[in-house]
Amino acid sequence: MTETLIKAAQFFLSLSFLIVLHELGHFIPAKLFKTRGGVEKFYLFFDPYFSLFKKKIGGTEYGIGWLPLGGYVKISGMIDESMDTEQLSAEPQPWEFRSKPAWQRLIIMLGGVTVNLFLAMGIYAMILFTWGGQVLKTENVKYGIECSEFAKEMGFQNGDKILTVDGVYFENFADLPEAILISGAKNVLVERRGIKTNIAIPKDIVAQFIETKSETGFIGVAFPYFAKEFDDGSVAEAAGVKVGDQLIALNGEEALYFTDYVKRLPSLIDQKVFSIKK
Repeated sequence: MTETLIKAAQFFLSLSFLIVLHELGHFIPAKLFKTRGGVEKFYLFFDPYFSLFKKKIGGTEYGIGWLPLGGYVKISGMIDESMDTEQLSAEPQPWEFRSKPAWQRLIIMLGGVTVNLFLAMGIYAMILFTWGGQVLKTENVKYGIECSEFAKEMGFQNGDKILTVDGVYFENFADLPEAILISGAKNVLVERRGIKTNIAIPKDIVAQFIETKSETGFIGVAFPYFAKEFDDGSVAEAAGVKVGDQLIALNGEEALYFTDYVKRLPSLIDQKVFSIKK
């Protein structure tokens, strides 16, 4: 119950913050352009029939409504969230919104949206500043790549470490699939078990890749397969696998990566096939 109340309070506080900033986007230019000294009302939430709080300062009534569905500024000569149509029945007055030059009216109307835009940019910038954009450097791909069946057909193998694409080193590992598939690469240099190997890339690689309708992508980061924990009733645990064990082979054939087991285990039911490094 307490957690629910806290989340509700956080929601309304964040909503209030966004509403106040949005309405300030209308409020400030209205003040600057002397629309009757500013605005008649500045409200957080709506106030049909009554307000929770209100106070008049400098010709503007500041208040908090009881209906938490937004907020509004009431500007003389402008129908907005306040929906006050009575003013429009009289002749326009010099201090009213409708008497201001078109460029000033445009700025007042766009003020809230503009604030929203810059607020979003500011929040995004702070997120990047705080957590940053994490990049996996190619040099840190310790165990090399894990290949789709299509990549294997091209000549790649699990564990290959990509050194260059057409002689160019890519620092960000995420740039490699695009460099190979889309940029018209002709040659990829990999390190395979300590030996440098060239892989020729066909000209129609994109067409071939599309034709395969691959659901597993092209290449990814390879990780060794360690047992970290087990589900209740785990067959692997019952077979003798312990936490911390590294699975390295199936039926005597090297199998260092998780996908090796996903692909090959279904055909090896009821067989003793694991090779484990304690």
